[in-house]
Amino acid sequence: MRARPQVCQALLFALALQTGVCYGIKWLALSKTPAALALNQTQHCKQLEGLVSAQVQLCRSNLELMHTIVHAAREVMKACRRAFADMRWNCSSIELAPNYLLDLERGTRESAFVYALSAAAISHAIARACTSGDLPGCSCGPVPGEPPGPGNRWGGCADNLSYGLLMGAKFSDAPMKVKKTGSQANKLMRLHNSEVGRQALRASLEMKCKCHGVSGSCSIRTCWKGLQELRDVAADLKTRYLSATKVVHRPMGTRKHLVPKDLDIRPVKDSELIYLQSSPDFCMKNEKVGSHGTQDRQCNKTSHGSDSCDLMCCGRGYNPYTDRVVERCHCKYHWCCYVTCRRCERTVERYVCK
Repeated sequence: MRARPQVCQALLFALALQTGVCYGIKWLALSKTPAALALNQTQHCKQLEGLVSAQVQLCRSNLELMHTIVHAAREVMKACRRAFADMRWNCSSIELAPNYLLDLERGTRESAFVYALSAAAISHAIARACTSGDLPGCSCGPVPGEPPGPGNRWGGCADNLSYGLLMGAKFSDAPMKVKKTGSQANKLMRLHNSEVGRQALRASLEMKCKCHGVSGSCSIRTCWKGLQELRDVAADLKTRYLSATKVVHRPMGTRKHLVPKDLDIRPVKDSELIYLQSSPDFCMKNEKVGSHGTQDRQCNKTSHGSDSCDLMCCGRGYNPYTDRVVERCHCKYHWCCYVTCRRCERTVERYVCK
């Protein structure tokens, strides 16, 4: 009888290794950081939820970054929910941070997306904070070496992507580099997907310009390198999510590597999201696998995409209901310079899954 607790502990430990507890994205719990916490003293770092010891140390040595990292965590939540609003899995479980369900605890396609987006978001936020002057340790990004093109000149303040990538990777990758946390396969998968997120962020760096000239003639344009919005990076990563590759941890030579499960004749591509475990269809509620189900989810009767009532409701059918919408209408511009509108009410028909 005395051995039973030890057996239970051994089983729990084995389960943790199999699922690979997702320490890597527990820091997203920073999105719940109360505004009353000033984050201006090193002892505040211990009050932050979801951090491993290495991240607490980074907090203490880079305290000025923490407001930006808290902002990044909140942006991840919003970007993920927005990107998957039309899917059966709608990223709602991300708000449970740091206590996730199995959809994000295991090495699933969904966790692959969240790891990638989280890594991109933290570097994105830091790069932008450098530009806006919010961080004392960095400033504008470097001026590109190549000419900007005819009629253009380099100027303005570029987003400091290199600093964002450096500090962002230090913080977001720290949990995966802690020894004895999860399986090696899960660590490799999560580090790979985090790097895919940063790669997508690099790809979003583009030339932005502002016109100068008499009466808006745009005879000269001042240009700089700036990052696209995080929602655009999330859209890129969603495309990669839809074509993600299932992998296995297999010996190759003297070491084990992650290789595509069905295409093990080639190595994993640096640009593709990868996952170890298949996901459910998310049609029915099942907390054991992290599925909230789609009952009472709104669907689009006229759509042929993932938000259609046929796909969203998994063939169960849907119920119509009417909704009253109040919006601005009959707007009129007055010289100079304001607009007046009336408030109009209309009835729309909506649909929810059975």
